[in-house]
Amino acid sequence: MSLIFVGVTNAYNCIALVNNVSNTYMKTQTNFDDLAFTPLHKKIMIWGSGGPFLDGYVLVMIGLALEQLIPELQLDAQWIGLVGASTLVGLFIGTALFGYIADLFGRKLMFMIDIIAIAVLSFGTMFISSPVELVIARFLIGIVIGADYPIATSMVAEFSSTKQRAFTMGFIAAMWYVGATAANVVGYLLYDVDGGWRWMFGSAIIPCVIILLGRFHLPESPRWLLRKGRIKESQEIMHKYFGEHVTLDEEKPQPTQYRMLFQKTYLKRILFIGAIWTCQVIPMFAIYTFGPQIISLFGFTEPKDAALGNIIISLFFMVGCIPAMFWLNSIGRRALLIGSFAMMTGSMAILGLVHNPATWVVVGAFGLYAFFSGGPGILQWLYPNELFPTEIRASAVGAVMSISRIGTVISTYALPIFMVNHGISATMLIGAAISLIGLGVSITMAPETKGQTLAVTSSTSFK
Repeated sequence: MSLIFVGVTNAYNCIALVNNVSNTYMKTQTNFDDLAFTPLHKKIMIWGSGGPFLDGYVLVMIGLALEQLIPELQLDAQWIGLVGASTLVGLFIGTALFGYIADLFGRKLMFMIDIIAIAVLSFGTMFISSPVELVIARFLIGIVIGADYPIATSMVAEFSSTKQRAFTMGFIAAMWYVGATAANVVGYLLYDVDGGWRWMFGSAIIPCVIILLGRFHLPESPRWLLRKGRIKESQEIMHKYFGEHVTLDEEKPQPTQYRMLFQKTYLKRILFIGAIWTCQVIPMFAIYTFGPQIISLFGFTEPKDAALGNIIISLFFMVGCIPAMFWLNSIGRRALLIGSFAMMTGSMAILGLVHNPATWVVVGAFGLYAFFSGGPGILQWLYPNELFPTEIRASAVGAVMSISRIGTVISTYALPIFMVNHGISATMLIGAAISLIGLGVSITMAPETKGQTLAVTSSTSFK
C-alpha cells in the first residue's frame, strides 16, 4: 500500500509540476493583442486624440470668427476662401512631412513639440491686423496640427490590441467632432463680445496646456522601438507597463524608406484611402468651415442663430461615431463604409433637390449626413494604420491625409465663390456627387480587415 501511495503522490507531484511549467510558459507567451484595456491604453487613447480635438476646434472656430472678421478686415469672397484654404495647405505639408519624421525619430518627441507650437501660434493669432497676417497664421497652425495626426494615430494604433483598435480609432474620430462642438459653443458665447474673435482664437491655448500635461509621461511606442532594432528599450517599456509575460508579435528591424509607399501594393492602398478620405472630408470641411454662412442661406437669418444651428449639426457628427465604433467589429469595415456613403449621398441630394426646404428638412438632412459620416470618419484613420507596416505607418497616414487635403484645399477656396455664383442647391448637389464617388470607390476597392492583427493586415493582399 505504501508503494502505491508513494507512486500516486509522485504522479500527482509530476502533474502539478507540469501544470506549473505550463502556466509559467503561458504567462511568458501572453500576446499583446490579447490584452484587456489597461489604464495606459486609456491614457494613450485620450491624450493621443488631443490633436484631432484641436483640429476640429481650430478649423470650426475660424468659421465663427469670420462673422466678426469679415467686416473688420474687409474680407471679400476670395480672401475668405484663402483663409479657409490656408489651414488645409498647412495640413497638407504638416502631415506629409512630419509623418515621415515620426517614422524616423519616434512618436513621443513630436507628440510634445507640436502641441506647444499650436498654443504659441494660437496666442499670436489674437493680434493679427490684416488679411495677409490671418492667412499666414492659419497656414502655420495647419502645419503643426497636421504634424500631430500621423504621430498620434500611429501611437494609438500601436498601443491598441486587435479588438480595441476600432474603438480607439473611433474615439480619435469622435474627438475631432468634440473639438468642433466645443468651438461652436465657445464661439456662440463670444459672438456678441466686442473683439470676440481674438478670444475665440486664443481660447485654443487652454486645451493645448491640458493635452501637453497629459502627454508628458507617456512612453515611446514599443512597436516602433522593436522595428528600429531597439529591442531592449521596447522590452523595458513592455515590462514596466504590461508585465514580463506580455510580448509583441516579432517584427524584424526595418529602416524607414519613404519610397516604400510607392511600391505597387502600398501605392494602391494609398490611392484607395486617399479617395475615400477626400470624398468624406470635402463636404464635411465645407459644412464646418462655412457652417454659419451655409445655414444662413437656408433661412437662418440671424448669424448667432446660424452658429446655434451649427452646434446641433456638430452634435450629430459626434454622435455618429459612437455606434460606428461597435459596428466596425460587428458588421465589418467594408459593409459599414459602403452603407455610410450611400446614406451620405442621399442626404446631400435631398438638400440640393428640395427647393426652399423647411427648417426640419435642413436640420434633418444635415443631421443624417453627419450621423452616417461616423463610419468613414473612423475608417479614414483606421485603414491607414492597419494596412501599412510599423516602419512606414505614420508616413502612410501623412501621405493619405495629404492627398485628401488637395481636394479640400481647392474646394474650400472655391466654395464661397461657388455659393455666391450658383446658390446653395447646386452646392449641395456637388456634395452629393462627391459622396457618390466615395460610394463607388468603396464598392470596388474596400478591404475587410476585421479581427486581424497589425502584422497580418499590413501584409495582406489588397483588392
